[in-house]
Amino acid sequence: MSSLRLTKTLKTAQYCVIEAPFGCLGVQTQEVDGSLMLSKIDYLPPKTLLLAPQNALAREFSRQCALYYQNPSYVFDLPLKPLGTIHQQKVWRSTQAIPVGSTKTYGDIARSIGSGARAVGTACGANPYPLLTPCHRVVSAQGVGGFMQEDCPGLFRQIKIWLLKHEGAL
Repeated sequence: MSSLRLTKTLKTAQYCVIEAPFGCLGVQTQEVDGSLMLSKIDYLPPKTLLLAPQNALAREFSRQCALYYQNPSYVFDLPLKPLGTIHQQKVWRSTQAIPVGSTKTYGDIARSIGSGARAVGTACGANPYPLLTPCHRVVSAQGVGGFMQEDCPGLFRQIKIWLLKHEGAL
């Protein structure tokens, strides 16, 4: 990426941190081809310093999250920056087809898209839009399973369990 393009990307990207019932959510918005889009969502520990949303899209994300916390069947409607490989996109589309209150195993998703369970798990771990793209609904054949690559051991698994309980899947 050229330094001019990187500088422009950094100028248009904004990050905020909002509270969530399970900790905090970090949200990055970015202008892409003249449109403001979500470019990243992070699950963060509860004591993370909050940073107020600085633009309309980040405020709308915060509003829609509050609606989801009140009603687990709420359907998010936010513009997402296109990301991921073709395989990752297949996995993420498959997770979006899992109804609220239900789960599928990594193996179920793998069979449906002609892949392997580990590759599905890796794609779920690379999901840039957790919560919106519900990889938390994908579980192992022996139980809840892992959840994303994490720096705080156990945090993402606790979030996954909270989300599944909230949605009535546990």
